[in-house]
Amino acid sequence: MFNIDPQHHLDTQRLAVGAAAAIRRAAAAEVARGLDNVFFASAGGVALLTYPAAKLLQQRSSLPVFIERAAELVAIDNANLGPRSLVVLCSVSGTTKEAVAILHAAQAKGARVLTFTGTPGTPLATLSDINIATPAADDTSSETYLVQTLVLALALMEARGEFADLDEVLAELSLLPQALVAAKEQFEPRAAELATALVGRDRPLMFTGAGGAWYEAWYFAMCILEEMQWIWTRPIHASDFFHGTFELVEADVAVVLLAGEDSARPLAERVKAFVPATGGDLFVIDAAEFELAGLSAATRALVSPVVLATVLERLSVHIEALTGHPLTTRRYYKRMEY
Repeated sequence: MFNIDPQHHLDTQRLAVGAAAAIRRAAAAEVARGLDNVFFASAGGVALLTYPAAKLLQQRSSLPVFIERAAELVAIDNANLGPRSLVVLCSVSGTTKEAVAILHAAQAKGARVLTFTGTPGTPLATLSDINIATPAADDTSSETYLVQTLVLALALMEARGEFADLDEVLAELSLLPQALVAAKEQFEPRAAELATALVGRDRPLMFTGAGGAWYEAWYFAMCILEEMQWIWTRPIHASDFFHGTFELVEADVAVVLLAGEDSARPLAERVKAFVPATGGDLFVIDAAEFELAGLSAATRALVSPVVLATVLERLSVHIEALTGHPLTTRRYYKRMEY
């Protein structure tokens, strides 16, 4: 595979999955203390990696869950944030200023803060009430935080008596790191072809999806293509696609559809049927295409965003090679005050 150390990805994801026991203990302790609600309030693109877990809780648990942007929550507050709240924050660097600000604001209201960080000894790691620190970088953080917040959501439901199969899911997740590397290998030729098809177009690319896949579409469009490659991109939910955006589809308009294996899949199928019929260029990346040896259908549905994230990493390096623009090059992000 091009520009990759597979062992690095394998080791990193094994550490991510290996944190499950600590996450499970933390979730049980939070429920035992009389947890009223959970706030998912990370800053920037990493917040999108927590949304599949947040939505899972909203769909399957009676525990109130709030999805907030860190800076906005600091600015306008939320009456539900209080001593029996748990605030969940993710940050690779552990220094994101908006996340540090909401950590202080939440603790000032008596809430407890759980952080997932890629770097120990940083403000978010040391100031939080609970910290889960496992190595993560730009090329591995998506999978890491998608997996770890998924485990948190399932563990919270288990502690509340709403989910009984966590042992089985964790046993399957132990197989996931190897399955992800295999998915990268399978997708490698397609990643090169897709990069060639997408780079250099005159119009913004459209990225769409539904369910858990939507958040990965949003993340890749915003954080990889816009931030890291300066490519104009339009992320749009597969449902909202038919309330405005689809009028822009015509010849030479590229629509990249991410399809997961959860119950929102029919929304993706609707886009899949529409775009070719109107002359648009449709490119589908489907989690169902990958073997994922040892994973049941139920677990595959849960980890679809993780699978899509890991194969999109392959696409990002091929785009980087074609544009000659390193993924680490920024004009403004952490280069100046803003």
